[in-house]
Amino acid sequence: MRQSLGLFAFGVFHALLMATPAEAGQKPNMVIFLADDHGRLESSVYGHSQVKTPQMQKLADEGMVFEHAYVASPACGPSRAALMSGLMPARNGAEANHTNPRPETQSMVRQLQEQGYEVVSFGKIAHGKKQPFMLGFDHVELIHKDSNIAAVRKFLVDRKSKKPLCLMVGDHRPHVSWTKEMQYDPAEVELPPHLIDTKEAREHWARYLTDITHMDSMMAAIDKMAEDYFGTDDYLFLYSSDHGGQWPMGKWNLYDSGTRVPFIVRWPGKIKPGARTKAMVSWVDLMPTLIDIAGGKTSDEIDGRSFTQVLLGEKSTHRSLMFTTHSGDSEMNVYPIRAISDGKYKYIRNLEPDCYHSNHSDILRVDGAGAFWHSWDEAAKTNASAAAKMRKYYQRPAVEFFDLSKDPYEYDNLANSPEYKQMVQEFSNKLDTWMKEQGDTQKTFRTPYPLTGPTPYIIHIDSPRHKKKPLKD
Repeated sequence: MRQSLGLFAFGVFHALLMATPAEAGQKPNMVIFLADDHGRLESSVYGHSQVKTPQMQKLADEGMVFEHAYVASPACGPSRAALMSGLMPARNGAEANHTNPRPETQSMVRQLQEQGYEVVSFGKIAHGKKQPFMLGFDHVELIHKDSNIAAVRKFLVDRKSKKPLCLMVGDHRPHVSWTKEMQYDPAEVELPPHLIDTKEAREHWARYLTDITHMDSMMAAIDKMAEDYFGTDDYLFLYSSDHGGQWPMGKWNLYDSGTRVPFIVRWPGKIKPGARTKAMVSWVDLMPTLIDIAGGKTSDEIDGRSFTQVLLGEKSTHRSLMFTTHSGDSEMNVYPIRAISDGKYKYIRNLEPDCYHSNHSDILRVDGAGAFWHSWDEAAKTNASAAAKMRKYYQRPAVEFFDLSKDPYEYDNLANSPEYKQMVQEFSNKLDTWMKEQGDTQKTFRTPYPLTGPTPYIIHIDSPRHKKKPLKD
């Protein structure tokens, strides 16, 4: 029966090939696949020796890997609003997570449509339940995980349009809550050095890696479906993630674990297979790049700039400086941060250094997200290294400065080193200038948690949310 269904589906796709847009000319079909909370280093493409990501590896072998791709902000809402506008958070209006951008800024879909494209969205592309419809997609389905496969297949079978297609698919994985399944042995997984090695942390890490592998499998299915539908592999396929995973120093942080993301683009006949680039690109650059490829031009007033020439191998550089921002996430993460990096050095300014850093994980501590925090509290009582990692998580100085080439996990703060005094001041001045240009008011959106008081976990311990699933963002 399964074989019969497969032959039928193949026959339907083959019949539809004649309806695939021949009038598209030089406008390529596009498939944009976005993950939710996937850290860059948790992929074979970026050197991970354990997690299985064969689709990402296939894209890398056939296309271009970006070593220095960054999101505008390491929270779902601001990151995706920046993507859809080509504007940084202070300029599009979505600064803190779960705040809305100004509708007029969210113009990527409309501009692609003006270039003749049908633009469709499946799963989590824009943030929340209302924004995808506000963006003006020709077709929207708010579904998650493997349900996307059936929905995309049905859309392609039923599709009548002869316009070039921009198919955008967002998988909710590996966003929490992580699957209970563990394809990886917790005893064998390698934890990043900034995490505390406990049994509970290992089990959660194994579940996180399992979700990444499942997400990678769905991406492979979408890619194969697109190839069958278009009747060729001659379409642009792009993979990225909206920020790092929900782990300490990842999501909600401006360390590279939070803002530096996987970014792989394949475009047969245009991009040299197996290429890797050190060009620095931001998620705000994706909108003008897609519009450029589609034959249009975006306003010079946006923050993003097209990196099409990098894709085509005509340039090896794009940005010289990367700015990232974070403004908080409800009452769980009240810790605004700003950062500037040139790829080698990074300057971080913590706007509330006298307060606790926290997020949903250490406050709610639910299964599949942050339940391992209890074991970390116990480890910190007797283990000096564990205690130091906890302090670094909760308490940050006003200024941090790192040599990323020597300290990729950003542990050795050089801000007070005489050797780097002049450089720290230069980076600080550039950040000040940029924030002024952006109209960044450095607003703290909720009341922070002073270091003189109890931890945010203790404050919220009686909250009903401790008995609920983590907030889906």
